[in-house]
Amino acid sequence: MATVHNPNDTVTIAPTVLHTIVRMAALSVDGVERTSGSAGGVDRWFRRVFTEEGIRIEVDEDAGVRVDVYLVVKARRNLYETSRRVQAEVAMTIEEYAGMKVRGVNVHIEDILFEKA
Repeated sequence: MATVHNPNDTVTIAPTVLHTIVRMAALSVDGVERTSGSAGGVDRWFRRVFTEEGIRIEVDEDAGVRVDVYLVVKARRNLYETSRRVQAEVAMTIEEYAGMKVRGVNVHIEDILFEKA
């Protein structure tokens, strides 16, 4: 669970909610086809790391949220520009929807989707 503390109250956010927010933000960027692969790993057993297909979120209540998002991007897109837009959109959406500080968004392009002729 991710927790947001305010002076008079506490809000707890389920990991699935954070994954939904990240997925929604990433898929809203033109050129992103879908999330890809498994973003798991051994570290999820030792730290507050929540993984779901194509998305890995590490929550540190003091430092903020770090996100890794694994994507399939449509062909003929500038990968750098698409990645930068995903980073900005994911960070803004987490801050706006969850009220959590974002300390980093890493984008991993796993594949490119070419349309059949």
